[in-house]
Amino acid sequence: MDDAAYVVAFAKAAVAAGAVALRIESVAYLRAVRPAVAVPIVGIVKRDLDDSPVRITPFLGDVDALAEAGADIIAFDATDRTRPASVEALAQAVRGHGKLSMADCSTIEDARRAHALGIDYLGSTLSGYTGGPEPTEPDLALVAAMRELTPNVIAEGRIRVPEQARAAAAAGAHAVVVGSAITRTEHATAWFDEAVREGFACAPGASILALDIGGTKIAVAQVEGGTIRREAIVATRPADGPDAWIAAAQSAIADWSLSFSGIGIAATGVLSSEGWYALNPETLPIPNNYPLVERVTEIFGAPAIAVNDAQAAAWGEFIRGGHGGKNLVFLTISTGIGGGIVVNGQLLEGLSGSFGLLRGPANGGGPLEGEVSGRWIAAEAARAGHDCDAAGVFKRASAGVAWAEGIVAQSAARVATLCRDIQMMLDPDHIVIGGGIGLASGFLDRVRENLAALDPRLMPNIVPAKLGAKAGLVGVADVAARRLADRKTA
Repeated sequence: MDDAAYVVAFAKAAVAAGAVALRIESVAYLRAVRPAVAVPIVGIVKRDLDDSPVRITPFLGDVDALAEAGADIIAFDATDRTRPASVEALAQAVRGHGKLSMADCSTIEDARRAHALGIDYLGSTLSGYTGGPEPTEPDLALVAAMRELTPNVIAEGRIRVPEQARAAAAAGAHAVVVGSAITRTEHATAWFDEAVREGFACAPGASILALDIGGTKIAVAQVEGGTIRREAIVATRPADGPDAWIAAAQSAIADWSLSFSGIGIAATGVLSSEGWYALNPETLPIPNNYPLVERVTEIFGAPAIAVNDAQAAAWGEFIRGGHGGKNLVFLTISTGIGGGIVVNGQLLEGLSGSFGLLRGPANGGGPLEGEVSGRWIAAEAARAGHDCDAAGVFKRASAGVAWAEGIVAQSAARVATLCRDIQMMLDPDHIVIGGGIGLASGFLDRVRENLAALDPRLMPNIVPAKLGAKAGLVGVADVAARRLADRKTA
């Protein structure tokens, strides 16, 4: 569609449908559209510069060219960033041509500066596009704040459906710009495609058999549309090996008399095209490159997929935990430490999220989970002369026993450091903590206390997991349903 003939057609169609103005990018397209319509045109030029992050109308020469091509309003980046020409100079150049100006802002501070310079229109265009994870919803709060400065507010950015446009008008916008939802057919198609695939995943009767293979047990569940209909638990004795574990899971559901459209396997360790193997054999000894997917498919008679158990739990918390946002890190702190990462609504797989195996001088060069997890807590108690497991240590710590409080405090401090590092590296909307240690009474409060002195801008948003032990089952069932839907529509 990146051709003058198509842009003119889009412009004419938009005006015929009721659009009262157009926002046109590039001098060439502006020249092509100008004689075809009578409505006002907001003109911009987009450039990718090596020495500045500013993309929208960065040069004074761009203002001159847009004015000559017939723009009624000239819009430019009004953010406080390194730039070829100042916002004030751009505004003066627009006025020099007898045109109206529009400031594309990212924050209310940008808007205040632009308003003080006498710029005619304030736009929310760049909110979410000047650093950090890109939001998915329009910034209506910014629109409302701008309306306190001037009635000449133009809402723009991530307005995809009529309800969002209506909400922008209700928030105080003088006008609403809709871009990709109208002119970028590949984007609009992708939105519908994603929604349809999610519908397939939640369709009535789309039963997924979910297996969550952990260090001590296998949870087996029938999952439909994110709801666990029935569940069975099977012990995993390490000496038996994966063939026996899978056979035991099959026996546990022999009387369910159900057919499954697919199987999702959440398993500790690493799942790859070569097979299944352990990162930490102490958690669960797995033969190197064991063909897990092939064996499960063969034994249960349905197509299977497999992902790491903590990654599956991360996805379960993301889609069903109600945490909000598009970026999430999940930590399960239990016998060991597992993790999962969701970025821009996509689950990262492979080795991502293996936070328990991070190494560094702070923990003597060994894996972090060896200085934090339930196994370490019990070992520290034994070293201090007390025969109790991690649950026993927490019970004594809650009762104010000094040696137990010291062990729990050390674990919480190290988890706090990990959360701070995760925030600095990934800047997620939430860090979700699960697992028997992570959700033990008082543990998250201790973690937060260790972060209390942080600058608020660096503070991670640490929240407890909502789905508990069910997160992996719910997450892997959804992943399996989506991938089966992909195969169906391929």
